[in-house]
Amino acid sequence: MRQSNTKQTILTEAVKLFAQKGYTAVTVEMIAAAVGIKAPSLYKHFKSKQEIFQSVLREMERRDAENAAGFSLPTESVETAPQTYADVSVPAFMEYCKWQFRYWTEDPFASEFRKMLTVEQYENAEMNALYHQYLGAGPLQYTEDLLHSSSRALALYGPMHMLYGVYDRAADKPAVFALLQTHLAQWYAFFFEEKGE
Repeated sequence: MRQSNTKQTILTEAVKLFAQKGYTAVTVEMIAAAVGIKAPSLYKHFKSKQEIFQSVLREMERRDAENAAGFSLPTESVETAPQTYADVSVPAFMEYCKWQFRYWTEDPFASEFRKMLTVEQYENAEMNALYHQYLGAGPLQYTEDLLHSSSRALALYGPMHMLYGVYDRAADKPAVFALLQTHLAQWYAFFFEEKGE
């Protein structure tokens, strides 16, 4: 394996193990075994489990910025660029929500990261803060900033957030995605079409 491929494989296998066993329970030896290398070989790429975790976070930050930019959504704060938030089309944002749901449930790396944070949020303050940054208060605040309304944001994001867990346990995963689409259509009809906006 080339070095960059090995590093990516280490990150992929680490995030899988973190999701299955919890960050604290996973050792460098376990990650190395999942990759198919010895621990000393892993240390050629990363100095510690914490460094692996920091690389996982950097990968998620990179993906988040790339995903938002791909939908022409703001990547800076509303305070920094208020006009970019004002210019966002609600139907375009709804398409992003559908895509984001698929990303957090179907993308192997993002899905395992989400599951890890869901479990680990109760173990330590850092994981709790990350959970809220990626899945809780962070996306809710971003949605509120885009929609300029806390009630519209909660009505949109609350059910979407709940459906992540439903999706994980569902035998019929396409039915859960169809439920999300129905939710978004009803949300839009209630908050925008019925009010003539």
